[in-house]
Formats: sequence, C-alpha cells, structure tokens
Amino acid sequence: MSKSILDLKPKSVWKHFYEFTRIPRPTGQMEEITEYVKKVGNELDLEVKQDKAGNVVIIKPASKGYEGRPGVILQAHLDMVPQKNSDVDHDFSKDPIETIIEGDIVRANSTTLGADNGIGAAMMLALLEDNSLQHAEVECLFTVDEEVGMDGAFGLEEGYVKGKYMLNLDTEEDGEICIGCAGGADMNITFGYEEDKEIDKGDVAVKISLTGLNGGHSGSDIHVGLGNANKLMNRFLKDIVENYEARLSSIDGGSLRNAIPRESFAVVTVPEQLVDDLIDLVGEYEELYREEFASVEEGISFKAEKVDLPKTLIPVEVQDSIINAVEGCPNGVMSMLADFPDTVESSLNLARVQSSPGKTIVQLLVRSSSESRKAWVCSQVESIFKLAGANVKIENEYPGWQPNASSPLVKTMEKIYIDKYDEKPYVNVIHAGLECGIIQSNVNKDLDIASFGPTIRGAHSPEEYVEISAVEKSYEYMLEILKELE
Repeated sequence: MSKSILDLKPKSVWKHFYEFTRIPRPTGQMEEITEYVKKVGNELDLEVKQDKAGNVVIIKPASKGYEGRPGVILQAHLDMVPQKNSDVDHDFSKDPIETIIEGDIVRANSTTLGADNGIGAAMMLALLEDNSLQHAEVECLFTVDEEVGMDGAFGLEEGYVKGKYMLNLDTEEDGEICIGCAGGADMNITFGYEEDKEIDKGDVAVKISLTGLNGGHSGSDIHVGLGNANKLMNRFLKDIVENYEARLSSIDGGSLRNAIPRESFAVVTVPEQLVDDLIDLVGEYEELYREEFASVEEGISFKAEKVDLPKTLIPVEVQDSIINAVEGCPNGVMSMLADFPDTVESSLNLARVQSSPGKTIVQLLVRSSSESRKAWVCSQVESIFKLAGANVKIENEYPGWQPNASSPLVKTMEKIYIDKYDEKPYVNVIHAGLECGIIQSNVNKDLDIASFGPTIRGAHSPEEYVEISAVEKSYEYMLEILKELE
C-alpha cells in the first residue's frame, strides 16, 4: 500500500494540506477554499472575519503569560498556479491534485502541487488547532488571488490586521530569511487584424509542437537559463517564413504570465514540395535546442505533423510583425542587484503568445526591485511592439518590498535559528514577487516583516515538489519564533 501524505509529520500540517489538494483553488476560484478555512476557525470558536476582497483572518488569543506581548500576523495565500503537461487529462476547476511521495519529497502527478503557498496556509491552520503552544495574539491572514495580480493583498484596508510583526510563509528555501522582493507589472499586447482567407493552391498545413521544457517560476527560476517555449518557437518560425515560404495560421504558446512557458504549438502552411524539407528542419532544430540547453533541459521535444488545411491565415505583414517582435523582445535577466550578489534586480518573462480569430495577444511579466528599472524594461518592450504596430498596455503594477536590514524581527529570527540549528540563516532579497510590500503599504507602513518557508522546487510548473523534512523544520521554527518574539 502506497504511503499517504496523511502519514507525514507534522500530521496536523499535512492533514490540512491534504484537504487543500482536494479543493480546486486556481486563482479566481476562491470560494470553496475560503469556506474551508473559515470552517476551521469557526469550529475552534475563534474570531473569523472576511473582507470585501475575500481575504480571511482568524484570530487566536495570546496564550497564558503572553498577553502583553506585541501581536504577530501569519500570512499565506490560498490560490495556486494551475499548470499541467499537455498529455495529462486534468481540470483544475474540479479535479483534485494527485500527490506522490518519493523519498523526502512530495510532488504531483504531472501537475503543479500547490505547495506554493498551500503548505504555508496549512501550517497556519495547524497552529490554530494547537492550544499547547506559547505565543502572543496571532492573526492568521489568508489572502486570495495572489498568483495573478495579487488582488487579495491590494484589497486589504488599513488596520484590517493589527499585529506589530508579520511572518510571510511564502519563501521557498529552507535556511533562508527573506527581507525584500521585487515588484512587477503586466504587459498586455494585442495585434488586431482581419484574417486572410486565401490559401495558395498546392499548400499543405503542418502543426509544429514544442514540448518537454521544464518551465518554472518566472521570478525565482528566471536566472537559471531555462528554455522559453515562445522564444524558441518564434526563432524557428522566423527561419521558415524567410526560407520556406511558410504562412502562419495560428500559434498557442505558454499559459500564465508568472510561469516560464514550457510548450508552444503553431500551425503553418507551406508549398507541398517543401514539406519534407520543413519536417527535416524541425528535427535539426530539436537537436540544436537539446544541445544549446543540455545543462538545464532534459526532455525537449520538437515535432511536426501534417494536418488539415486551416480556413484562415494571419495576414503576412502582421505575421511578420508578430514573429519579428517576439524574436527581438528581450527575455530573462535584465540587471543584477549590486548590494546582494547573485540576486536578480530586473527581469521579464515572455509568457504567452496566443492567436484567436482576428487577434494575437502577447503577455509579459516584468519584475524589478527598482521602480526606475521596472519602468525602463517596460519602455523597451513597449517600443519594440509599438514599432510592430501592436497595442500595448502596462497593467497591474505592484510595488516591491524594500529590505530593512535592522529589523528587530529578523534579528530575533537569526538568533533563534543559530541557537536551534547551530548555523546562521541566509538573509536575502528575492526576485520572486511576495505580497509583503503591498500589505505593508496598505495595512501598516511600520509593519516589521520577514518571510521564510520550506524548500519548494519547480513552483509554477508540473515539476513542483516540496521537501518533507523541510516542512517539519519550518513548522517547528515558526513555533519557536512565536514563542520568543517580544
């Protein structure tokens, strides 16, 4: 009989995470998961409240002897990134996540696991249930819709939570304490056109499929050099448009703005006498991509197959503009932080290229710890796509979280870590987006915040997994922080 995550320790944490895997919770589908969280609080006879944005707070009174200490906010988001491999039949709006235990890790079956940030939320519910713990008043803040736009954090109002300290549980590296993160902005780009209904006689259609890339978190994994399916597909399309008389009918690459795109599919037409040469070229590109990304990608698949002729094509001048703009658009790391070596300052993820009748959209996520650098990157992208004739909108901007190196909370956390584990934690600034800066700006500008959590790898991709031992360690560390904070 295979082992269940319900058998793992701490059992109280994994019990709630198991329930999270049974409740569909992609961004925008928050009602069932917030009802579950509220039910736990109500059954414990604790104060439960929910704001207009959907965020839930459950308040646990101070334990005996801790009544005079400053309150602490624990915070995690309830939504998850819905990513799956194309050959898997999974509907994130209704299907549960199938978990698999392998040694010291828990992963899902070819989908995202939702440990980001379900483990943090489960830790909070476990704390609420345990009356043997020592702590000041704890406000457990469960935010909604973080992964797309951070809508929950933006909806928080001043004074909604009142603690002096806040522990965000969304960092994904055991042994690290995060004290700052990047801000971001969405770039939504649209090419509009009237479709071309004339297809040259003698042309045939070919579907080109790029799959098998790892994908990953567009913040924490952006520096690794992973393949971006949109960039690789458009590199190939430029070649065949210029040299094989190809016409583009449709393209579908990537899925979410905060996930490095893993797959891209395109349908093109070419003269029949060039089909075999084009299919051979696909094989050559597959070998090329495997060679170029050998150190970071293991399963790149680039295939071509004949399909029925499409009814329409993207107009040739628009087709060329799309391909050239995507090919010319920067992607990946743009600048590094001088004060935190090896930490990305600014980046962009060319997340989606998707056609539909009468238009093709391109979506990017720009991240930066510097507001001026963020504006600079956005300006570069805007210039490229405006020159290509597209409509460009910069939306959903959110601020970074500025580090406070003299934070009393961080000093206490460092001391506890050294005393408990006989080593110094790594205090850093991360390139991923956390809600801390938004919460601090909206709720209390003097809020002292730090972030930590268990080791999670491959977040925002079907490769996501969490280390079992790190979950237990993070939970014990959280309890010790609450016990020692003054």
